Amino acid sequence: MARPFSTARYAAMSEAEIRSAERTLAAGTWAITAGAALFSVLTVTPLVKSVSPPGWGWTAWILPLVVDAAVIIVVRLDSVISRLGGTSGAWPALLRWMTGAMTLALNVGNSALHHDWVGVAVHSVAPLLLIVTAEAALAYRRAISAALARIAADQAADAERQRADAEAQEQRHRAERERARIAKETAEREAREHAEKLERERTAREEARLRAEREHALALERERTAREEAERQARLDEEKALREYNARIERERAERELAERVRQEERAERERREKAEREERERREEARRLERQRQESAAAVPAQSRAAASPKTVKQPARVVESVVMSDEFAGMTKGEAEQALFELYRAARDASEYEDWEQDPLVKDGGPFCGSNLGRRLGRSDASGRANVKPKFERWYEEYQASKTADERELVGVS
Repeated sequence: MARPFSTARYAAMSEAEIRSAERTLAAGTWAITAGAALFSVLTVTPLVKSVSPPGWGWTAWILPLVVDAAVIIVVRLDSVISRLGGTSGAWPALLRWMTGAMTLALNVGNSALHHDWVGVAVHSVAPLLLIVTAEAALAYRRAISAALARIAADQAADAERQRADAEAQEQRHRAERERARIAKETAEREAREHAEKLERERTAREEARLRAEREHALALERERTAREEAERQARLDEEKALREYNARIERERAERELAERVRQEERAERERREKAEREERERREEARRLERQRQESAAAVPAQSRAAASPKTVKQPARVVESVVMSDEFAGMTKGEAEQALFELYRAARDASEYEDWEQDPLVKDGGPFCGSNLGRRLGRSDASGRANVKPKFERWYEEYQASKTADERELVGVS
């Protein structure tokens, strides 16, 4: 077996060059193997055919193919194992030498049987070349694998060194960045703390200012509220005093008006009585005058005429109730105002009446100032109009007045 070649001479070669040499070795090995196998088939087939039984000569080409297949297996597996950097052991070596010896024996067998030593030499070329090429290719592949492994180790070492250098540089850069980051964070923290301190001081000042403003505003609001309350109470007192004064003035005015109305009613009643007495006197005087005229006429006519003139034939003039025109009781008032003013007098008199039954009061009986006839006369109407219209209307108004008064009293009681 050939010694393994040293890989020192491949030190200056690149991995690509070594890969190219390996491909050349593989191509040459397979070319020699294919040529030797073909030559072996052509050489061995006549030999095997000559020793085969009759009728089986056609199988002569199988034996060289089997031997050549074994050679191909050996060559292929040796290349794979050498590429993996391992050794195949004794059995692969035995198979390699046994197939080589068989190929050599079969190729030179026919020439040896005929004692043709030149043919033996010629036919031994291909098998010997195949055997030596297989051994040399194995040595070459092992050397190439060792070189590739060394190159890979060197590249791995370089890569590891570069990686270590890069990691060291990255570590330095990281440390520098960390120091810069720490310095930046420290500066930012100090700036932030300083800004927060300034902000706290500003906030404290602002809160103190706002608190002082709120206290001042609250004090002003309390003063304003107290002032408004005092003013409101003063207004309430003034309004109360004014209401009391107005109520007193109104009561005094109502009392004066009532007294004035009573005086006017008394004056009107006196005037009415005087007018009635005057009219009565005038009627009596007119009657006496008529009686005198009658007596004078009776004295002038013949006696028979006096006898024929019966007193029954003298007709007294019928009493006619005429509308009484207002004198000055409600002078300057319209019809409605006069009617309302007379009702106020009527209501005041009825409220002041001591009779449980108002119709029993002399004021409303016949001849009284508030009887139906006089109510009509005082408004410038007839007696019948006073009895049929004015008196019922005043009674209806009085009932409405009493109802509204009762409702007001109930409301005042509820409010109290």
